Amino acid sequence: MLIQNFKPSLLAFYISGTGFSITVTKISRCFMGNANYTKFCTFSYQSMITDHLRNQRIDEARTVFDKLSFPDVYLYTMMITGYARNYRFDHALQLFYEMPVKDVVSWNSMIKGCFDCADLTMARKLFDEMPERSVVSWTTMINGFLQFGKIEVAEGLFYKMPFRDIAAWNSMIYGYCCNGRVEDGLRLFQEMPCRNVISWTSMIGGLDQHGRSEEALGLFRQMVGCGVEVKPTSSTYCCVITACANASALYQGVQIHAHVFKLGYSFDAYISAALITFYANCKQMEDSLRVFHGKLHMNVVIWTALVTGYGLNCKHEDALKVFGEMMREGVLPNQSSFTSALNSCCGLEALDWGREIHTAAVKLGLETDVFVGNSLIVMYYRCGNLNDGVAIFKRISKKNIVSWNSVIVGCAQHGCGMWALAFFNQMVRSMVEPDEITFTGLLSACSHSGMSQKGRCLFKYFSENKSVEVKLDHYACMVDILGRSGKLEEAEELIRNMPVKANSMVWLVLLSACTMHSKLEVAERAAKCIIDLEPHCSSAYVLLSNLYASANRWSDVSRIRREMKQRGITKQPGRSWITIKGWRNEFLSGDRSHPSSDRIYQKLEWLGGKLKELGYVPDQRFALHDVEDEQKEVMLSYHSERLAIGFGLISTVEGSTITVMKNLRVCGDCHSAIKLIAKIVRRKIIVRDSTRFHHFMDGRCSCGDYW
Repeated sequence: MLIQNFKPSLLAFYISGTGFSITVTKISRCFMGNANYTKFCTFSYQSMITDHLRNQRIDEARTVFDKLSFPDVYLYTMMITGYARNYRFDHALQLFYEMPVKDVVSWNSMIKGCFDCADLTMARKLFDEMPERSVVSWTTMINGFLQFGKIEVAEGLFYKMPFRDIAAWNSMIYGYCCNGRVEDGLRLFQEMPCRNVISWTSMIGGLDQHGRSEEALGLFRQMVGCGVEVKPTSSTYCCVITACANASALYQGVQIHAHVFKLGYSFDAYISAALITFYANCKQMEDSLRVFHGKLHMNVVIWTALVTGYGLNCKHEDALKVFGEMMREGVLPNQSSFTSALNSCCGLEALDWGREIHTAAVKLGLETDVFVGNSLIVMYYRCGNLNDGVAIFKRISKKNIVSWNSVIVGCAQHGCGMWALAFFNQMVRSMVEPDEITFTGLLSACSHSGMSQKGRCLFKYFSENKSVEVKLDHYACMVDILGRSGKLEEAEELIRNMPVKANSMVWLVLLSACTMHSKLEVAERAAKCIIDLEPHCSSAYVLLSNLYASANRWSDVSRIRREMKQRGITKQPGRSWITIKGWRNEFLSGDRSHPSSDRIYQKLEWLGGKLKELGYVPDQRFALHDVEDEQKEVMLSYHSERLAIGFGLISTVEGSTITVMKNLRVCGDCHSAIKLIAKIVRRKIIVRDSTRFHHFMDGRCSCGDYW
């Protein structure tokens, strides 16, 4: 009767006004009954809450939740999970305690929320208070403690479990592998009463991630040998292809590629990405491209794999071209894409391209992301711009150990030792544990800044702090600190009394220090040790020859050169390069092959006159050939770094900074000349040699003539 009495005009009124909802409510109750109507409303509210939580509108979800007179356990659990995922732990816990009835699922959800919000103490408290526990309860606790590296606590819970299902075993194996205890993971894997595909995949991935790729491939062969019992999934094949990449196992990888093609997995985005990386690691970029072009795709993972592959093969320009094409195709880069592209900018020392990629990251809101931010820090300091790197570091919202290490190492490379120590103090106050890279960065900072006493204190501190293992690299840094400060005998004594046997690198550091201080006796002993360990080490012969040349011992220079010729040892030529508008311009000493050579030499001749007006006299000790003094002067005037600076001066606008890179240590005469050149042209000149950056400005260098 109610429906029959409806008129079209009234219906229009009801729909447009508030009466619509009241009328529909009455109709619904007539048809469904009050009980069914309540279920209908609950379902409707549940859908709304789910939608709000899915879109991270937690407050709107709570508003809908509060309209329910008697929310069920399921809705309470949904809200608790939503609060935890949005890191609003107090709200989640308050709602949990307000629940009139709690089932085991709600307890498990609250415990997982504790781990999501990093409250391990509350998680343990709730677990202990649970009236009854399921296998999921135990597994949630184990996963949570493993996530925070609390392996012993997780182990204790695992062995206390009244019953262990396969998921619990898998969680423990995965946790062992993630925390570097691969042997324990392998032992547990072998003890398992039964295994599924997740067990095998976790163990294969764990072995590969810890440098045991050959064993990972052996385990895969064992898995396939089990027959139809366990069939590999696409995730398994991803792990196996990655292991082939890391082991450079081209033949096995090609076989697996053929197999996944037959199974139809080759169109899976992650399989394609793994194959691109595999072929790139095996130096088969044509095959990487073939996989990439195998189908039309808009998946960022595949594009990123190709960018990374080009970078691994030092084809950095191609990597950046692919990154640009990816952006033009409308594929939005993720953190890994930016990291790979920025690494290629480092490879090219291309600051301009790095700035463009930085701009793209800002537009996508990824500048403050820790992974992108870390890559930006490294890109800026490697391209000679430490200040921008430090600015990026300060903007990163959640810094990790890599962030701190990047900025400390950057400061060390640029000779800003006090900055490095200041950042280390901030790091300690932020409760971030230093690692071996931090230690190396700090010692390097002290070495390049002439802070030998601070270097000694740091070395003693880390030697006594057992959380960081003192390795050969750290001893090499300490030898460098002592050597640069002229304490060569003490440095030699440290090498001979080291708890580990010194390698050629450590002795080379001492030999390099000897050339700075013209200590022939120590240099000869160091060179002998290097040649005994590495008979074809060209650096040892060259450094010793240079030391003899600077002491005018030309007969010894000739002897060294004869020995090098007899043993087929060649000297690495000194090269300098400057990148302008994305193009790298490279120079050798006395080079006239560049198209702009005439203009470069004219500029250097003009600078030579200005240098003489300022009282500059070439230091002929650095002309390492037995020739007339006049010829020595000419040779010094056209060292590769000066040619690169000359090209920079004629190719860039007045007042702009010139950044030059060199593969060897800058010579003392060029160092003196470049200080004055920077003053003459009123520009900042940055030169990165084999050990550090030099910032020349107004007749001074940032190293304070200590390098």
